[in-house]
Amino acid sequence: MRQERTVQASIFDLFATHEIGCELKAMSQWLDEHRDLFAVVARDLCRDGIKPTGRQGLPAEAVLRCAILKQYRQLSYQELAFHLEDSASFRAFARLPWSWSPQKSVLQKTISAIGPETWEQINRALLSVARQAKLEDGAVVRLDSTVTSALMHEPSDSSLLWDAVRVMVRLLKRADILIGGTGLPWCDHCRAAKKRARKIQFTRGRPNRVQLYRELIAITRTTLAYLTQASERLAVATTPPIALWQIQVRHYRPLVERIIRQSERRVLAGEPVAAGEKLISLFEEHADIIVKGSRDTEYGHKLNLTTGRSGMILDLVIEAGNPADSDRLLPMLARHVAFYGQAPRQAAADGGFATRGNLATAKAWGVCDMAFHKKAGLRIEDMVRSKWVYRKLRNFRAGIEAGISCLKRAYGLARCTWRGLDHFKAYVWSSVVAYNLVLFTRLNAT
Repeated sequence: MRQERTVQASIFDLFATHEIGCELKAMSQWLDEHRDLFAVVARDLCRDGIKPTGRQGLPAEAVLRCAILKQYRQLSYQELAFHLEDSASFRAFARLPWSWSPQKSVLQKTISAIGPETWEQINRALLSVARQAKLEDGAVVRLDSTVTSALMHEPSDSSLLWDAVRVMVRLLKRADILIGGTGLPWCDHCRAAKKRARKIQFTRGRPNRVQLYRELIAITRTTLAYLTQASERLAVATTPPIALWQIQVRHYRPLVERIIRQSERRVLAGEPVAAGEKLISLFEEHADIIVKGSRDTEYGHKLNLTTGRSGMILDLVIEAGNPADSDRLLPMLARHVAFYGQAPRQAAADGGFATRGNLATAKAWGVCDMAFHKKAGLRIEDMVRSKWVYRKLRNFRAGIEAGISCLKRAYGLARCTWRGLDHFKAYVWSSVVAYNLVLFTRLNAT
């Protein structure tokens, strides 16, 4: 049975007098004052079908504290396990039960179970406290967008086909073990697929590459046929290992077929494929192709952020696809109004958000001064009261770049290291919560 809180705290929990130790102590005090959040985390940790008996797991409070600690110091699970055992300040913050030293596998399993909705709820609670403490009232906001990369390599048709072959061969080897020595009629084409993928990478001239692609696609189709036969042969068995294997096959088979189709369309038929239709990773199939202006292409998800005068992240939306900034201004303002009960008095945004319709709607909602970094054909008099106010808001907007840079450099927002869309969202929100909690404690101390 898992507890919500560490009921008996140790009297030997001491924080170091170092700056980091003082920050950890202040963060710990805030969590102590909002113990209702532990119940929300506990619900995520309770899996369906698990009886409330048996060995006790890590308390929900300890899991949440360890998750914040991981993002705050940007530790791997192995490093986190070491510091929890080695550092008195880390143990005091984590509120681990006496003599407990969780392994990295336990930390990974429990921390990754906290959902993105829970992290967002924790962030909302933190913003409510900041509003009551008059650290952030949401009256002046700035908006911008950025990209968090997914855990994947740069895609190409040849690399995707090679990934498909090696994953299917791995499943076929597993099927041989599950069948129990009777053997399946299949051949390992990994070496041939890798050889052609490498040749495609260093071959110049489209005709030469097309022939290599034909051979690589044929190898992929042949391996897919082997996998289909193995799945049909194992369909009669119902043991748990075989059922798990079938789940993996049902997951990867449509993705492999999609990779083959888009490779044939792009390379063999010379047909352009829209970015929204492309599969760019066999393992992170949720990732999008994001091109911001004329800069480098990134693979992950676009984030739209709202921050206030305090620098805290007031809102964040993980977008699907690559919507234009101009289409996301009003939805972000609507979310702000829903949380704070009114529109911000002043708002500043990047030039990509600027349209005449967005300006008119923002003004109608109650935004007195709506400044865009680039005018985009709009007059200053239409946006704000004076040129002085416009300069102030334009300079204020530039401050969000520093916040995004800090999130990427110090809180891991540049690249998500967790797999899957739900874990991607949870990772992003955990970084935001850690960033906001640290910033709140620093502002509250001044």
